[in-house]
Amino acid sequence: MAKVVAFSFGRKMSNTEVMLKEVLKKCQEAGHEIQFIRPDDLDIKPCTGCCGCVVGILTGRTNGTCIHKDDFHIVEEAYYSADAIIVGSPVYETSPSGTFKTFCDRLGPSHDIAFLTEAKKDRLASGDPNVLLPDEIVFKPRVGALVGVGGARTENWTIFTVPIMYESMMSAGVDVIDTHTYFGAMNVQHVLGVPEQMERMDKMAQNIIDALAAETEEERTKWRGETDGACPVCHQSMFRVHEGSDLVECAICGINGTVGLVDGKITYKFSKEEQMRSRLKYAGKLEHRNEIADGAMTQKKVENLAELKKPYLHIGE
Repeated sequence: MAKVVAFSFGRKMSNTEVMLKEVLKKCQEAGHEIQFIRPDDLDIKPCTGCCGCVVGILTGRTNGTCIHKDDFHIVEEAYYSADAIIVGSPVYETSPSGTFKTFCDRLGPSHDIAFLTEAKKDRLASGDPNVLLPDEIVFKPRVGALVGVGGARTENWTIFTVPIMYESMMSAGVDVIDTHTYFGAMNVQHVLGVPEQMERMDKMAQNIIDALAAETEEERTKWRGETDGACPVCHQSMFRVHEGSDLVECAICGINGTVGLVDGKITYKFSKEEQMRSRLKYAGKLEHRNEIADGAMTQKKVENLAELKKPYLHIGE
């Protein structure tokens, strides 16, 4: 038996929540333990960008302890206890809710699998028997699924939702196997009046159940969504186009590829090397970890900074 945890950023018993609970219900019927979390009901303070968690990991003093003393530990404990994670959010201004973004910011480097893996290696290499090691639960493989719910009748008003929702899976290295966006939700009072959407949640539940039952890593992590998307890693199709060239960059993975035209159809090519350095892969996370570690530990100091700041202290206040 595995554990499936859902995090809903929607209103109580509204569309997002009920869709996630449909997934949980099916997973429970398949014999899995389930848990439902509504972060909006908790006291979760926004990240201040103080980098205390990063410095704590890099110096060995902590495993990413946050300066805030709030309810985030409830979210953290549920997240780490899971074998499968489902995150759902309504669409506000083309993207997920503000609470969702706060949730992602607090997950950040303090829960980054590369930061924690390298910290474990360095601390074990020190030979100190009393060294602080990360809890082994942070290294547990997990699969994930994402659900966005938008009222707009046109899908383009939900365009940033799923790409941004990948942030909830990046740090901890959760393997996303399925995503779904329900748009046009304003057309019907409640999703319970839209059978095809509930059936899609049943399919998502089955995808999670199948992934949890997989006997190989390849089978566990394989993409099970309805469409393949243009990017071979995240299976989404949001790119930054490099002006004046055939280069494109996946906005989610941060990997570079080329765009072409074959028989009137647009094609995208991403090398195996680029695919492996995706933000969703360990190599990509390690690349970013090393970049942050170098910046945090070797940052150039500015002389007389306190004096330089004084002219700006009360401008516009």
